[in-house]
Amino acid sequence: MCGFTGFIVFYGAWKTRKTKNVDDYLRTGKSSSWWVVALSIMATQASAITFLSTPGQAYVDGMRFVQFYLGLPIAMIILSITTVPIYSKLNVYTAYEYLEKRFDLKNRLLGSVLFLSQRGLAAGFTIYAPALILSVILGWELNITIVLIGIMVIIYTSIGGTNAVNKTHVLQMIIITVGMFASFFMIYILLPKDISVIDAAFIAGKLGKLNAIDFSFNLNDRYTFWSGIIGGTFLMLSYFGTDQSQVARYLAAKNITQSRMGLLVNGIVKIPMQFIILFIGAMVFVFFQFVTPPLFFNPVETEKVKSGLYSKEYSQLENEFELLQNQKREKLRAMLDESSRSSLSSSENINNELTTISKNEQVIKASAKEIIKKNNPDADTNDTNYIFITYIVNYLPIGLIGLLLAAIIAASMSSTSAELNSLASTSLIDIYKRLINKNGSDNHYLKFSKYATVGWGIYAIIFALLASELGSLIEAVNILGSLVYGTILGIFLVAFYTKKISGDSVFISAVVAEAVVIYSFVFTSIPFLWYNVIGCAIVIVLSFIINPILPSKENR
Repeated sequence: MCGFTGFIVFYGAWKTRKTKNVDDYLRTGKSSSWWVVALSIMATQASAITFLSTPGQAYVDGMRFVQFYLGLPIAMIILSITTVPIYSKLNVYTAYEYLEKRFDLKNRLLGSVLFLSQRGLAAGFTIYAPALILSVILGWELNITIVLIGIMVIIYTSIGGTNAVNKTHVLQMIIITVGMFASFFMIYILLPKDISVIDAAFIAGKLGKLNAIDFSFNLNDRYTFWSGIIGGTFLMLSYFGTDQSQVARYLAAKNITQSRMGLLVNGIVKIPMQFIILFIGAMVFVFFQFVTPPLFFNPVETEKVKSGLYSKEYSQLENEFELLQNQKREKLRAMLDESSRSSLSSSENINNELTTISKNEQVIKASAKEIIKKNNPDADTNDTNYIFITYIVNYLPIGLIGLLLAAIIAASMSSTSAELNSLASTSLIDIYKRLINKNGSDNHYLKFSKYATVGWGIYAIIFALLASELGSLIEAVNILGSLVYGTILGIFLVAFYTKKISGDSVFISAVVAEAVVIYSFVFTSIPFLWYNVIGCAIVIVLSFIINPILPSKENR
């Protein structure tokens, strides 16, 4: 793991050390092929959070999170037809340059500030996730681990820019893919001999973990077919069409065709990839039906409570939990018996008994969390992010553990490097060069880009150091993005598809839309995917309402 991580840093820095101008630094001189673009897009999105938290999400909530990605292919087609040709024709470095060309400077600044505010924090999430793993598994101090990971990414990203990001993304995606499939096949090898692949899938389905598609229309449910196909499309349009961390990936392509192919390949591959990762989580759930899982998956907090004042109470709960697990295993094997499968009444009885056991499990787990909280008031009682890593470290061979840890670290570095690079490019092009120093030399701007990369890296590290009680990281990072993506998308859609809406109308509408989204997040229970629809719709509708009211520039 350490060898691969060190090699990535060295390779990225060495291969791109001769980057000498801003165009090469920010767009690789527009020399990337479609397959590099596709891999870089996927690597940017597939952070360590994907491999750390997504299997845990499936373990806890089933596979319905895959619906989050249903709008992705639709978004990729729309962007390939509309956005890519516009950005290519204007020869922009960032997506927000276009907003000034279409509207005015304040809309450009609004778009770039919204991006910088959320993406800077998101970079902190992507550093925090792998640091959390290493600190727990290797016994390293969390804050030191965060700083070390942040520094490694800063080194090669600041030296080589977008070229370093793209070159390392190819290697990182290879190790990520190998690690993902290795963990997938090991689950079946480690299952009891009397449990087949079909049995495992049958159990996962019976226990509600293969609930991939839900066609019910419920605004209070985060993940349904409709929230994914509607809200997900809006989110993906904004993420891939207006978020500089993704836009930069296909701006680096040789031409429009290469950009389009990179986006479309991502749209085709991403859903199966995410399905497999979630399915791995469902199979880990099945594995822990036959091997007693920890009562609480965070080993640090477990160790604290076992060595504290409440150790006897916690041990008693563990014993009760163990008894329930033994009962469950008996019922599961009975359920797999052919006579039970063919008998409707027998099957229903077993299902009812399993439901009762599951409820008793939840009661015991809730009691355990209460004890953990009493023992340590600052403890995070959400252990979703520790589920998959517990399986990896405690049950896989040593060599494979190193491979999977390398995959998780690679995912973190790939995503964080792309984020830092895009933050630096936006800071240079949309803020510094536009407002502060319009006539600097190319060498001066190149140096500023590198300093900005380091600065944003430090900012991300600071946020990661302050992060705690984040819950499911895969949800947290997407909630953060949804707070601004709808508003930004609304601005861009008005820019792309209307000609008469003024910059003032859009700006006012965007400010109102963002206020409504923040209000929805703080004071309502509306699922976060719908924030993207709400923000976008308000910007578009309000722009059409306000535009005739505001005086035209000619009359001012």
